[in-house]
Amino acid sequence: MNKTGTNKNQWLSILGVAMALGTAWAVRGQFGHEQGAAWAAAIGALALVVFSGRKDWYTIVLPVTLASAVGWGMGGMISYGAIVGYGRADDFLNAGYGLLMLFVIGGLYGLIGGGLTALTLESSEKKKVQWARVMTEMVAGGLIVYGFLVMQLEILMTPPRSEAWAFCLGAGLALLWYLARNNFSSSLRVAFITMLGAGFGFAFGNFLQITGNILKINFNMWNVMEYSIGFFGGLSLAYSIFTSVWPEKAIAPKPWENRIAILISLVIIPLIVFMESLSYETLLKRLQNIGGSEEIVLLSSIVSGLLICSVFLINWVKFEKVSFNSGKSQVTFLFISLFSAYVAVSFIVTGIFFGKVLSNHILYLVNIFIVLLLLRKSESPFFDKPETGVSRRFLILLPLVIAVILLLGLILVNIHGEISGANHRFTLN
Repeated sequence: MNKTGTNKNQWLSILGVAMALGTAWAVRGQFGHEQGAAWAAAIGALALVVFSGRKDWYTIVLPVTLASAVGWGMGGMISYGAIVGYGRADDFLNAGYGLLMLFVIGGLYGLIGGGLTALTLESSEKKKVQWARVMTEMVAGGLIVYGFLVMQLEILMTPPRSEAWAFCLGAGLALLWYLARNNFSSSLRVAFITMLGAGFGFAFGNFLQITGNILKINFNMWNVMEYSIGFFGGLSLAYSIFTSVWPEKAIAPKPWENRIAILISLVIIPLIVFMESLSYETLLKRLQNIGGSEEIVLLSSIVSGLLICSVFLINWVKFEKVSFNSGKSQVTFLFISLFSAYVAVSFIVTGIFFGKVLSNHILYLVNIFIVLLLLRKSESPFFDKPETGVSRRFLILLPLVIAVILLLGLILVNIHGEISGANHRFTLN
């Protein structure tokens, strides 16, 4: 143990969570939207609980997983395809704007996702979270801010596409207000730090994507960008949680709460992913350019459906067997099975039954192997000197991160001319 109260194993645990969420978020690129983000976020939350090693957190793993899925999944409604194109412009105004808006979008992912995840962990007998009020205030805040910024002031981030970012901004601000006035200081800290990490990860990922395209690297650079937001989001989430103060004992959820959480996390979310990306009709349209029989497409759809059902049924039985008083074995199995299933359906949707295996998918398997290896070596990841609230040094990080992002934009416009896929939010005379 060194003077800061940390050791190597603590950082290995943080790295494990970062790689888990990074990989899951990269897989999310095959599915997109809220449901893809929610499944990836569920995996990130499970990694967090597994690496934490806290027995009382094992018993609340399902509500934590659901909170993470809802929080990070909410950001999935934000449109960012055109914004990625702004970063490819050859002038600093558009390129810098594009990277900064990706910082905002990634920050909203992290703020809401990290905040709701942490709030589940901070709820205690002395200070219970009023979840109905939280959700009501977030919806109201989202509607008010969207109406004011978009409908009244006509502040548009990416016209003519959806401006759902404004709704998420309002929901995030309402969440921060709830955390601040009810003294959920650790959750407030997690929300802020995860906002910084995920926001930087998205902007930096766009920088890596464009640089890779310029260098003509033969790889899915879009996937690199997706991995970046997940990795830095997971890194900041794990760091902020393992360095914060939490109640000594979590409140055990009621059986109906656990059942609802597992139904949404393991049935409804994967089912939406199946209907949107893995149904026979969808797969037929998606894989028709590969060539092959319709029978193989049908097989791909059936196998993915059976895989999703199997993960749910096996885990339902395991949790019911212990009356949802889960321990390390149940949580670890849930993490590995849900993570593996997500990667497996990604292989299916990209045509593995047609003999097509993408290079980035091989790296998914490598990442899973490394995460499991880190899990075997993990010990208690919590720091000896935890903090509450947002310290001054993290407030200073905000302008520093923005400055770095603007610097990345300046670098981009000086290493390329106009490239394909570039968009312009502003027209220069």
